[in-house]
Amino acid sequence: MTPFRIVVVDDSALFRTLLRNVLSEIPSCEVVASIADGQTAIDKIAELKPDLVTLDVEMPGVNGIDVLRELKRRRISTRVLMVSRLTAAGAQVTTDALIEGAFDFVLKPSGSSPSENKAALRTSLESRIVALRESQPDPARVSAAPLESAAPRNAIEVVVIGCSTGGPDALSRVIPDLSGTFPVPILIVQHMPDGFTATLARRLNEASELEVLEAAEGLKVKPGQVAIARGGHHLQITRRLGEAVVLAFSDAPPEHGCRPAVDVTLRSAVEHFPGHLLTVILTGMGRDGLAGCELNKSHGGHVLAQHADGCTVYGMPKAVIQAGLADHVTPLSLIPKAMERLVRQNRQTR
Repeated sequence: MTPFRIVVVDDSALFRTLLRNVLSEIPSCEVVASIADGQTAIDKIAELKPDLVTLDVEMPGVNGIDVLRELKRRRISTRVLMVSRLTAAGAQVTTDALIEGAFDFVLKPSGSSPSENKAALRTSLESRIVALRESQPDPARVSAAPLESAAPRNAIEVVVIGCSTGGPDALSRVIPDLSGTFPVPILIVQHMPDGFTATLARRLNEASELEVLEAAEGLKVKPGQVAIARGGHHLQITRRLGEAVVLAFSDAPPEHGCRPAVDVTLRSAVEHFPGHLLTVILTGMGRDGLAGCELNKSHGGHVLAQHADGCTVYGMPKAVIQAGLADHVTPLSLIPKAMERLVRQNRQTR
């Protein structure tokens, strides 16, 4: 297997050493540089063009956000994995980094045992590296052009968007491009821990004509509003109030290792809007959303999946597409227009 070349960037010598040691134990991973500051990292990444960069969020001088923006300015397409502390400040800057194009983040371990810290870090890193290596598109399985099928048979009354790895960046390209007159509520399930989704909602709200907020117990979501599932809690629709839907949390066990899980939200959405639901599956690891899309289709609902081209991690969309559940397979840049078109077709009073 071709070595997976990695550059480690962190201002802590101790943590750089820990990262090098952990990565050296992951099969086919090779740390090609270990760097203590952001400015040196930018030049070295441009020179080495690694497969992955682990990038400390909070560094003096040129911080992680600065590095990301400069890589983007130079059009260097290396995948970047942010390394963050679970603090309010860390959550805010990490979410900013994800919106700026980092594909995911891992938390710095905070346990008391060095061996436990090392094991936790290895689990986090290895899962993301495996996802990057194994979930790339299979050209034989993906249509060269976007798939377009018939329009929805029924009026769309609610949209549920599911995403995971790479999701914040994808959402930052979809939600701000929707018109302020979008005629139905939108629910977003993004795999993130508690503390991060509130920042994501604020950032999207600042960039959008639509109102974007973090979901709350009993929240009434109306047309023109977007509610993001709160990290650490499943999100469910409990009932309808006219054009609004009322939301609730569930602390049921994780599904697919995730809480919130897309499938949980989809089950409740199909229950309350059978045949009138549009599901949008964006970039992400794993198969969360597959069962929910199957249930939605069985009740006459509609499914849109992100096309492989430009998909950060082609896991969740791939599972839906290969199961034959996607009515539309659409590049990310065209998804806002596709959503507008599908939702505005067949509008009717129920």
